[in-house]
Amino acid sequence: MLSPLHSELELPDGWWADLRAALVAIATVTTERQTVRQQWVDRNFARFLGIPAIRITDWTKGHGACTGPTSPARRWSSSTGEGWGRVPVGYDIGLLHAYSLTTPSTAERMRAEFAHMLSTPAVRTGELVALAQVLQVVGRGGHPELALRLAWHAEQLTSTPVPDPTS
Repeated sequence: MLSPLHSELELPDGWWADLRAALVAIATVTTERQTVRQQWVDRNFARFLGIPAIRITDWTKGHGACTGPTSPARRWSSSTGEGWGRVPVGYDIGLLHAYSLTTPSTAERMRAEFAHMLSTPAVRTGELVALAQVLQVVGRGGHPELALRLAWHAEQLTSTPVPDPTS
């Protein structure tokens, strides 16, 4: 399970390159395991993001609780692999970014490192799925320190006010 960062991470350029390489390597592994389902998106986007469900058209393999290539990123994740499987393109990046929102410099670096991808519609869909799932966690009482940051970020991406996840 991921948890929010509580202090800024000052990671070298090589760490970010290793993370990009790890995401590429994960995507090449064969699996039929489905981590994110279209049915979940269909049922929950309006509830957590205030927008109609988006059809996921681009899938990849992902960790679903991505652990970075070196120890500082382990703060972001456990190593159980419980979220391993097919995910929307951009989902792992979206999760890492969502959980970094408590540390503005790290979140900004994350967006900068993946800007070339985050501007694409497919990756934006994966990022929105990740945000919706973390908002669901917040709605169940987890990570209250993320609530306002997640809502603000989701509203920036969708131009739509986010419903209160706790209602």
